[in-house]
Amino acid sequence: MLSFFLRVRQQTESLCAPLATEDYSVQPIVDVSPPKWHLAHTTWFFEQFVLVPYKPDYTCFDPDFAFLFNSYYNHAGDRVLRPNRGLMTRPTVEQVIVYRKYVTDHVADLLRNDPKQEVLDLIEIGFHHEQQHQELLAYDIKYILGHQPTFPSFETSLHLTPEKSEMSFIPIEDGIRTIGHQRTGFCFDNELAPHRVFLEPYAIADRLVTNAEYLDFIADGGYQRFELWHADGWNHIRDQGISAPHYWHLVDGRWHAYSYTGFTPVDPDLPVMHVSYYEASAFAEWKGMRLPTEFEWEAAADRFNWGKLWEWTGSAYLPYPGFSKAPGALGEYNGKFMVNQHVLRGASFATPKGHSRPTYRNFFHPHLRWMFSGIRLAQTSAS
Repeated sequence: MLSFFLRVRQQTESLCAPLATEDYSVQPIVDVSPPKWHLAHTTWFFEQFVLVPYKPDYTCFDPDFAFLFNSYYNHAGDRVLRPNRGLMTRPTVEQVIVYRKYVTDHVADLLRNDPKQEVLDLIEIGFHHEQQHQELLAYDIKYILGHQPTFPSFETSLHLTPEKSEMSFIPIEDGIRTIGHQRTGFCFDNELAPHRVFLEPYAIADRLVTNAEYLDFIADGGYQRFELWHADGWNHIRDQGISAPHYWHLVDGRWHAYSYTGFTPVDPDLPVMHVSYYEASAFAEWKGMRLPTEFEWEAAADRFNWGKLWEWTGSAYLPYPGFSKAPGALGEYNGKFMVNQHVLRGASFATPKGHSRPTYRNFFHPHLRWMFSGIRLAQTSAS
């Protein structure tokens, strides 16, 4: 566990390394946290939940950091409000890096001294939590740079790859399926408890929707046809003036998009990304199809390749039968968010290796688009 813990900590810092110092404290919108905050918050997590209660004679690096870098854990005390994270120019980036080393060294020392299983379990949650923030960092860095006037490129190995040309549909028979995490190894509490569901026959696409297909939706007036949209979605795109996926801009009659490589014409062969649930659902309606439920997605996950983009499902984010929140602050990790959000399944090209599994339940509000989200179609089959 020690070597993996150290690799996870280093990976977060490596992801941020190409940034300029000025990039670290920017928060363009409430959903985008500054990179400096991610670096500190993932460190605070280990300090708060591992070192303070379990390492004898541990001294917190700075007593103010518990207030500055708590995210949403009410059990852990007061915190800076999320919209104000970008106002903190202090502590400096340099101080945060020192903080990270201080906490990393102490956790490593704890691991070298044969801690109890409950401590190992908390450290495991901690590095899975940090891997989640690595992906959020990838989103947030792109948003910060993608809203600069010059659309600067960013040095990274994270890149989306094209889809195959033809889409086909995989038929899935009806029947009872067991949903939820059943394997050995780590899972989050929202993947529990395993339970049975009955699925009617359906078919699911063997690939994601591409930019070329989405361009056809736009050309056919998809953003002007109210009959394709949920009422909330229709109101949202009109209020926000949305007429294309996020990062898309119409330049001299041709759609361009920002990516880590800079600002270029939209590649028709890439999967369409940065779409909201509202947009994904409207596109499916335009195609005379629908989004799969999260249960349909999981039941068919071994029949197609996934991992390029998180895939919107038609399922609201709700607790499974038998779900139980952990006591204390860690019980706030997932359970309190099980309302007004939709489930995405799979993984994205920014998901750390080893952090994905077929039962993983990601979740976002239906209007959000800054994350790496895409569309897989489904259709109900005749019985």
